Amino acid sequence: TGGASLRTATRCKAPSASRSPSDRVEGLAPIDGWTGVAIAFKAAGYAAALLAIGGPLFLAAFPTAHADARQLARKIAVIAALIGMAVLATRFGIRAARISGMGLSGAVDPMMLGFVWNSPLGTAAIWRGVGELLIVALLIKGTIGLAAGLVGALLVALSYTFIGHSLGDPRWLLAALLTVHLLTAAFWVGALAPLRRAISLPEGASLLHRFGTVASVTVAFLVIVGLVFAWLMTGSLTELLTTAYGWTLIAKLAAVSGLMILATLNKWWLVPALASGAPEAAGHLRRSIQFEAFAVLLILIVTAVLTSITTPPVNL
Repeated sequence: TGGASLRTATRCKAPSASRSPSDRVEGLAPIDGWTGVAIAFKAAGYAAALLAIGGPLFLAAFPTAHADARQLARKIAVIAALIGMAVLATRFGIRAARISGMGLSGAVDPMMLGFVWNSPLGTAAIWRGVGELLIVALLIKGTIGLAAGLVGALLVALSYTFIGHSLGDPRWLLAALLTVHLLTAAFWVGALAPLRRAISLPEGASLLHRFGTVASVTVAFLVIVGLVFAWLMTGSLTELLTTAYGWTLIAKLAAVSGLMILATLNKWWLVPALASGAPEAAGHLRRSIQFEAFAVLLILIVTAVLTSITTPPVNL
């Protein structure tokens, strides 16, 4: 994250009165071929991070869940952590290529890679890499592996506070909001596959019900924290509606709203139907969770666009 914000860090915010309405539709960075590659790998990194963080959170929250569901959560988290490290390494080359303007040769240029390493992305990479290595320790079953995984999950979440839009003011508040936002989102995302597996397992309806109860609280935090963060980045309804950042954020909120509708459908209709033994409930619930996964993917892509080529109005 942070490509757009780094390019605008030294810009002074122009008084809103000096800009015409058409001028205020701004904050969009130049787009080229490497931009699309950067967005794709950033979205992949987000997905890997959320799945890696979500695994240990699921294991800690549901210690009595069926062994098959827990094993799936552990497996996905470890694979996601390994993929996350590979994506992170690739992003160094992509960033070097973009800032150098040299294309592929810039992606492997030692001087440019050193420049990227000494940037905030390098600091974030250290925290995230260590965190993902600790998450791999989930392969060690028991308290030690889970404890290492939970510490790793926190480090991965914190790594995102060293880059991107959270570098603004108030720094401590933005960092805290982003960390909570990531942890709550990861809890949800990391649970999707284990919950889908649990549908056909003994006591699966019970696990789904317990998840719905816990998620009711975490989703409230997710929404509140996200809205506060968005307000701090935009500052006003006018800026929300007249900047590239604002319109991209609206697209993200629309996707999140769709995800919330699916979650509500699951909690109040499909999970109770599964618990009552309704014959078609299992199939409907599996499809609903699949749609949730697609919604999450869309949200991550929009978020990657938001943090790659748009600048928050407060930085304009």
